[in-house]
Amino acid sequence: MKKVFHSKYNEFEADIDTYINNFDSTGNAIKDSRNKLKLFNLPDGTVINVKSFKVPNLINKIVYNFFRKSKAQRSFEYANKLIDFNIGTPAPVGYYEFSSPLFFKKSFYISEQLNSDLTYRELTTDFNYPNYDTILRAFTRFTYNLHEKGILFLDHSPGNTLIKKNGDDYNFYLVDLNRMRFESLDFETRIKNFSRLTIHKSMVEVMSDEYAKCIGESYDKVFNLMWAETEAFQEKFHRRKRLKKTLLFWK
Repeated sequence: MKKVFHSKYNEFEADIDTYINNFDSTGNAIKDSRNKLKLFNLPDGTVINVKSFKVPNLINKIVYNFFRKSKAQRSFEYANKLIDFNIGTPAPVGYYEFSSPLFFKKSFYISEQLNSDLTYRELTTDFNYPNYDTILRAFTRFTYNLHEKGILFLDHSPGNTLIKKNGDDYNFYLVDLNRMRFESLDFETRIKNFSRLTIHKSMVEVMSDEYAKCIGESYDKVFNLMWAETEAFQEKFHRRKRLKKTLLFWK
């Protein structure tokens, strides 16, 4: 077993050991699918979010054991980098990895629980949400800020940005952090980063308008590319679903 903690949480190592070792039978489950999420209470009252990553397939058991950092380690390291960049994300607590001499087995990423008012996903389903346009434009500026700092969040999708109201402003927090790149971003890469967020043209129009103002490009140039990338992603997504359905027709 390998475990790494942020220095702030070293005193709770024994408590967190217990939570991890008894993960399947304890804790308050908030997600039980491919990756499981559970909440636990530290002795000081802090609520922590423990994410148990799905056991990888045979090839990745070898890859993660010898050649690549685990999803849990990347999540922890990227969270710390985001905080260094002054980008919102739930405070990182630590991570655990379990492996044998040959195979990687399981990993856990731990962060403080952050209770949000909504996620970006709600904006895709409730067009009457209070201050809708304000939130969507603020989210677009948040994404522009990521890009300006050389942060490419590869899982920039509807459920992975938490939103909290702060007076008249809105704060944004990234979650599901294991796929990120840190590099200088060209125009096409920036705009493609919006492609997974929504199927709604009206939302793309608003985001294009706000991003064009931020980057100093014409609305038409931003919108035409953003909408094209959105349509391309949707076509690829549905093509992959059709292929999967065909290949797994017996299920």
